[in-house]
Amino acid sequence: MNVSQAQLAQRLFISPQAVGKWERGESMPDIITLNRLAAILTVDLNYFSEGLEPMADEIISVEFSEKEPTELKSSSIVQSSPEVKEKKLTWDMSDGNWVDADFSGLKNLNEKFSSSNMQRCKFIGSNLSGLLLKNNHVDNCDFSSSDISNSQFQNSHLVGNLFNDTLLKAAEFSKSYIKGCDFSDANLTGVRLQKSSHVESSGFSNSDISSGHIQNSSLASNIFNDCCLEEAEFLESHIKGCDFSGSEFTGTKFKSGSFVDNTIEDARWNRTSFIGIQLEDIIFEGSLEDCSFENCTFKRVTFQNSTLINTFFKNNSLKRIQFIGCKVDKITYAFLKNGKADMADITLLTP
Repeated sequence: MNVSQAQLAQRLFISPQAVGKWERGESMPDIITLNRLAAILTVDLNYFSEGLEPMADEIISVEFSEKEPTELKSSSIVQSSPEVKEKKLTWDMSDGNWVDADFSGLKNLNEKFSSSNMQRCKFIGSNLSGLLLKNNHVDNCDFSSSDISNSQFQNSHLVGNLFNDTLLKAAEFSKSYIKGCDFSDANLTGVRLQKSSHVESSGFSNSDISSGHIQNSSLASNIFNDCCLEEAEFLESHIKGCDFSGSEFTGTKFKSGSFVDNTIEDARWNRTSFIGIQLEDIIFEGSLEDCSFENCTFKRVTFQNSTLINTFFKNNSLKRIQFIGCKVDKITYAFLKNGKADMADITLLTP
């Protein structure tokens, strides 16, 4: 039909490498892909089985002992020995086109799930820990209550997926695009988001992202209501239009990036540090204790009805910051005055 591997792969929503493996006899299409392939090539499904001979069953050699002729020493008996570990089943789901399939309870993939197209599939309660997902397109799939800890998502697109109550501890996302996904109530402790990854219009309400590491990535229009971000690090990352209402920022570090137009109502700030950060269109309320703002750029930043205790400001000028009804301790007062801040509506706390 004068169709190249790349052209056929595009029509099947898979990678060209997968077609190459078929032609070399290294793998076979799944039944769903075979149906699509038959339609594209205008052949009957039986066409693919013509001329194929059934594979012979594996022959197990059996050796009889002279002393005990009825005792079999075949490999099957050796495998039944309690001293030999049971071999686990594995499936290679790489280079596949999975649509509307229910894989709930799936396990034993052992990193074999790359270069696949997955649409509207269910992985509810599955064990996908330690999995490598590379060059995947995952669209509107359900991973609720699954274990995806210590897994790697590389150069993948995740759109409209459900990760509710999912274990994503120490998972790594690199060079990936995430949009419209729901990570509410998920365990994302120690998660790594890096290498120009982008997360947009996704929900993380009530999720645990403590000790997370977000580097050289961007977060836009996401919901982080009541999240735990303790000891998390945001390095060279850009955060814009997100809602962090009620979130915990104890020990959180922001360095060399931007924090713009985010909602932080009722957020808790303790030992939080901003270093070399562009802060823009931000309103801080409530208490800030043992926090620091070092060499930051301020634009339309307001501290409103805030109490600042032992909070460090190191900047040539703090004139762009507006203080409304704020109370500060002696050491914070000194830092603000040294930075030429507007002290008109700042009250010094008495010991």
